[in-house]
Amino acid sequence: MKPLLGISLKVISAVVFTMMSATLKTLSSRYPVGEIVFFRSAFALLPLLLWLKWQGDLINAVRTKNVVGHFKRGFIGTGAMYLGFAALSYLPLHDAIAIGYASPLMAVILAALLLKETVRAYRWTAVGIGFVGVLIMLSPYLNVGTFGGDLNAGPTLGAMLAFAGAFCSAGAMIQVRRLTETEKTGAIVFYFFIMASGLSLCTIALGWRMPDGPDLALFILIGILGGVGQILVTQSYRYADTSVIAPFEYTTMIWALLFGWFMFGDLPTFTVLTGATIVAATGLFIVWREHRLGPLRTKELQATPQRPGV
Repeated sequence: MKPLLGISLKVISAVVFTMMSATLKTLSSRYPVGEIVFFRSAFALLPLLLWLKWQGDLINAVRTKNVVGHFKRGFIGTGAMYLGFAALSYLPLHDAIAIGYASPLMAVILAALLLKETVRAYRWTAVGIGFVGVLIMLSPYLNVGTFGGDLNAGPTLGAMLAFAGAFCSAGAMIQVRRLTETEKTGAIVFYFFIMASGLSLCTIALGWRMPDGPDLALFILIGILGGVGQILVTQSYRYADTSVIAPFEYTTMIWALLFGWFMFGDLPTFTVLTGATIVAATGLFIVWREHRLGPLRTKELQATPQRPGV
């Protein structure tokens, strides 16, 4: 275990993903979402395949025992990508990322409903407080007047898209948990990029725009950044426990503020910052609580008499 290396890789991945989102936002007003999703997914395969090849076992890394599970994860994850990218068309970068913080809270609820995980009172309380923070973040957008008279545009629509994307991301998290029971990390990521590329390619019939040279370079950059970010996240969890790594996901807000300010001249409102702080604090509390309970649960399992032959 090398916790400092793990934390460093996680923070770098947060910078890379935020840079990807900022670059994507510069293209979102000129190109359809389906085209953006395609380039982000297809070119992410390049660093992923190079990394798996470098590890020396490419074929076994992508071998799968659960094709149906990958299809489910692909549909849900691609939906989350569509919604999240569409939200960037209408929202400042930092607001879109802050609303996305609702995803881990939704994952707790879905884990209880779908995976039958035991969620104790502390976590339910934290989730409830976290959703108060989400409502605070959404409150500036919960105003019909902000639509500007057009249901197809406006920050309110963007906020709803970001919230729906967070819900789909939570569903993708649940499906990934199921896949990890039989699948390797390389296979999970590889088949997701393949599914997202194929599904988004179908939207070409709705009308894509041929990118010029500079925009094509940006599209390729988005895909490569996405692939590199995924590799960095995967590697970070090899060097430190989840409870150590997870809190540094919230550093994305720092980078989102910086990129949003320098690239787009956007500054967050006090309301959004307050809500994001509440959501981040509840997420950190859940991580801390699980870290404290981990050793206790291990002792309970060790003290539980086992049936003969188990």
